[in-house]
Amino acid sequence: MEPVLEFSGIGLTIAELLIGALLLLLGVFLALIFDRRDKNTAQRLQQQLQHMNQQQIELQGRISQFAENSAQRDAAFQDKLDTRLDKVSQHVGASILNTQERNSASMKQLHERLALIDRAQKNIETLSGEVSGLQNLLSNKQSRGAFGEKQMQDLIETYLPPKAYSFQYALSNGKRVDALIHLPAGQGDVAIDSKFPMEAWRRLTAADNTPDTQRAQRDFANDVLRHIKDVASKYLIFGETHDLALLFLPSEAIYAELHANFPEVIEKGFSSKVMIVSPTTFMATLHTMRAVMRDAAMREQAHIIQREVGMMAKDVSLLDERVAKLQSHFNQSTEDIRKIRISTEKITKRADKIDSLDMPETTDTQAQITSDNVEPFKKRKSD
Repeated sequence: MEPVLEFSGIGLTIAELLIGALLLLLGVFLALIFDRRDKNTAQRLQQQLQHMNQQQIELQGRISQFAENSAQRDAAFQDKLDTRLDKVSQHVGASILNTQERNSASMKQLHERLALIDRAQKNIETLSGEVSGLQNLLSNKQSRGAFGEKQMQDLIETYLPPKAYSFQYALSNGKRVDALIHLPAGQGDVAIDSKFPMEAWRRLTAADNTPDTQRAQRDFANDVLRHIKDVASKYLIFGETHDLALLFLPSEAIYAELHANFPEVIEKGFSSKVMIVSPTTFMATLHTMRAVMRDAAMREQAHIIQREVGMMAKDVSLLDERVAKLQSHFNQSTEDIRKIRISTEKITKRADKIDSLDMPETTDTQAQITSDNVEPFKKRKSD
């Protein structure tokens, strides 16, 4: 409870003041009992009671004023408190609304990102499955060979016409080559064999910068050299195949490794007339072969083209003669039409003159004139 009176720096509440007043009255009452016979004391007590009564009246007035002031302060405080609470409520409401909007936007973005992550996860799972399938394919020697052969066949079918190649062709020595490209003009057929030295390549990559590196390199080189020897011995047949065969490696990495670190293997291939190709270099080789085939086909058809050109020149000469005759007919027709136009113009002019003559009524004089005019005409006609 707030103090309503301060005295010498000490605050007194209403309850304390009431208790003090009661104690004071009690003291006065006791003093009256013990000093009843003393008039002076009675007078003093009476004066004190009057003074106390006056103070009590003043105290009640102050208490009433204080209560009224307190009510006004409470009302003002309540108004301020209500105003501030309204402002706080509005601010809190706006903050909550903004927070909800931001949370909604954040949740939407989160859902979108989760959807992207989900799609990426599915793509990763699909890619992982494809990689696993490729690993399973490459781990089996037979499947690996079929993979390389299929890749080679797809490239040949893409860049060469159907009649320019054969797959799984049986040669005269009983060996069956993966692909045989038929070159024109008796140049022989180019034999192509697909090889995939995967085991030796894996050992080489696994032994990078280890004590087993030299051994892995030696094994890899020997494996490729063995393939070169097989191709040279099986598919290079004098008079039947071209003097150069192709060894197709379906891996750019293996091809690059050979050219970077195994030049002796490449040189051995050239000396054995076996050229090692990767998918990229094989495409360039096929482009060259197709150009050779096209050039040969054009040379074979050169005499036919010359004959056709000669016949076409004769036809052009005959056409020129006929056009010249037609032009002469046109010229003669033009001249005849010009003469006909001249005659029609003369006839038209004479008709206009006759039409413009003034024809008066018939009289004896006119009849005489007409008779005079007709007689000479008859005479000229008889002459």
